[in-house]
Amino acid sequence: MPLLALWNSNQSAVGEFSIEQVVSTAGDGILKDGSICSAELREYLAQIRAEKIGSYIEHCLGSSFTKGGMVLQDLINELGRWLDYEVTNGRYQGISSAIGFDGLWRSPEGHSIIAEVKTTDAYRISLETIAQYRSKLSASGQLGHRSSILIIVGRQDTGELEAQVRGSRHAWDVRLISAEALIRLVQLKQNSDASETGRKIRSLLEPMEYTRLDKLIDVMFTAATDVSTELVPEEIGEESGEAEAGVGGPEKSGYQFTNSVQLQNKREQIIAALGRSQKATLIQRSRALYWDAAHQVRAACSISKHYDKRSYPYWYAYHPTWDEFLSEGTPSFFVLGCMDLDFAFATPREVLRPYLESLNTTTTQDDYTYWHIHLVEKAGSYALMLPKRSSSLPLDEYRIKLGN
Repeated sequence: MPLLALWNSNQSAVGEFSIEQVVSTAGDGILKDGSICSAELREYLAQIRAEKIGSYIEHCLGSSFTKGGMVLQDLINELGRWLDYEVTNGRYQGISSAIGFDGLWRSPEGHSIIAEVKTTDAYRISLETIAQYRSKLSASGQLGHRSSILIIVGRQDTGELEAQVRGSRHAWDVRLISAEALIRLVQLKQNSDASETGRKIRSLLEPMEYTRLDKLIDVMFTAATDVSTELVPEEIGEESGEAEAGVGGPEKSGYQFTNSVQLQNKREQIIAALGRSQKATLIQRSRALYWDAAHQVRAACSISKHYDKRSYPYWYAYHPTWDEFLSEGTPSFFVLGCMDLDFAFATPREVLRPYLESLNTTTTQDDYTYWHIHLVEKAGSYALMLPKRSSSLPLDEYRIKLGN
């Protein structure tokens, strides 16, 4: 059975395949430029989790198998997409009539990266050849005004290659990173929903002058601050007005938080149910944001535990960054999950959007404003409170059942 048909019918079975088995199942199993095998493999890689990409990379680097270098090239290019680059896959094998780059990554900020993938630095590479790729891409109009070269190496011990780059005339145009470090950057971005974090992470892959360290410290501080904020539990507490629980720590707020692993497990269960209802495979873009491989079907999924002592048993936040993400999807949903229920509410963005002005908000000290979502239940029916209208929005028609 072809890879994609098997994936669509039994994802858990394909998830148990080794990367060699995945390749042999794709198309005719013969991986080469322009083949059906290559097309199916790349389409499959676009639909799986970043963690699976990472495990495949580890296998490629730890085991020797036919076409392993080609597979690694596709896997690394997929990491580029996880960092929000627009990626053009290069050729597996160079020919005289085509530019032989491994990958071309274009950032939302307008910087282009020519990616070169190496399993090891045990041999010298031709920086002149890679520089010629860059010149040819520029001449053909495929590069913007800003571009550089990024060499991704399988192993961390890259001393000889680093020395080669430093001693060349291309030192200011070339950067070097291990596959493991690139995976870590993807993991860092996954734990954040803020676009600023992604921009800072991408800037690390561009040539940077380190005599003055301010820019590097700025990158580290922004990423660390953002991720620490995003990783706090999603339930919202109340103390002297509405504020997000966890910012001051559980000792200050007095609230007990739901285990983050349980929250994520619930979220994945909900996203699987939404995917079935939309006949789409939804991929995690960041902590709470998901989309399909075509980036058309989109979802922001937030989870709340049940609050027994309040008039509204479920409480969420809705962030401007989520709304912006959903605005570019068709269809797109803000999904409300409840830890104690076997169903969730997939509210279409176009339904929610007109009611945002009727919701309460919180503005933080750095002028960041987000909306509060209160869910109420009466006689088995659920609705979203609209406090500024003294009314509510019924949600029962958007209910999705969890489980098969």
